[in-house]
Amino acid sequence: MNETQNLQDTLKNLIDQTYQVEKEYKILNKSYENLRKFTNEIIESMGAAIWVVDKNANILLTNTLANQNEAILNSIDLSKNNQEIELGGKFYAVKITQNGENKIILATDISDEKRSARLVSMGAVAAHLSHEIRNPIGSISLLTGTLLKRADPKNKPLIEEIQKAIFRVERIIKATLLFTKGVHLHKTNFDLISLKDACQNAINHYAFSKEIEFEFAGFSGEMSGDFDLLDMVFSNFIFNAIDAIEEDDNENGKVTIKHEIVANEHNFYISDTGVKIDPSVVFEPFKTTKLKGNGLGLALSIEIINAHNGSISLQNEPKVFSVVLPC
Repeated sequence: MNETQNLQDTLKNLIDQTYQVEKEYKILNKSYENLRKFTNEIIESMGAAIWVVDKNANILLTNTLANQNEAILNSIDLSKNNQEIELGGKFYAVKITQNGENKIILATDISDEKRSARLVSMGAVAAHLSHEIRNPIGSISLLTGTLLKRADPKNKPLIEEIQKAIFRVERIIKATLLFTKGVHLHKTNFDLISLKDACQNAINHYAFSKEIEFEFAGFSGEMSGDFDLLDMVFSNFIFNAIDAIEEDDNENGKVTIKHEIVANEHNFYISDTGVKIDPSVVFEPFKTTKLKGNGLGLALSIEIINAHNGSISLQNEPKVFSVVLPC
């Protein structure tokens, strides 16, 4: 009987110990899962693509950014601890750290920083050139104005074309200097008719070879804003439309500028029958697919509209720029 009791006690102790081991295992396993989850949260929140590879370059661990950009790893030289690579138009700063036999690779997207540095550099050069060009262009403009008054009637069309070319250069200089200095608003209340008149005056000073019809609709009432800057914005849209028609195969075209008030907002729609625009470069400074222009017009326009707490959008089918400004 005692032996039976001892056996039962031993079995009970063994079962109790088994339960205790199982309980401790569950606690340990839960701790491991929590640690793994915490580690994953850290590597996911770092804002960089992360790989951990062994000595044979086998991948042991990755995060979501790494999985979404697998091609980056193939472009990295694993023998260099610090490097910069370019892939698909983007730039990445790569740092490699040795951890035992494994390597931890971090690839951080620095495209925005590179873009900002490039724009600062390009803007400084452009501003310097604009200052250098401004005085001689001003003198040429004055001289052509005097020459136009004294010229024979048969020569006046030629001088007027020179004036239009000078107007284009002066506009580029003004846009470049404004882009590098930044946009500062001087708001007033003005009639929309005056904005329409300013746009028509800009059209008269712009050189183009095709038959183009211009239609203005809904330009009535008042609005508040920086008149000179808004004049530049809508002139830029019109010039962009003219250039698109000039590049089209058709010998004529149409530019439509409409205004309406919707939900207490000024809505402007600028459309044309010219070639479509590449959305990837449309608002990118110093980038353009046009035969003419320096890529600053629309980039500056969006800065001006943003300063007015407005917005700009583009659709290509049919091609329409939409500008929304608060009333």
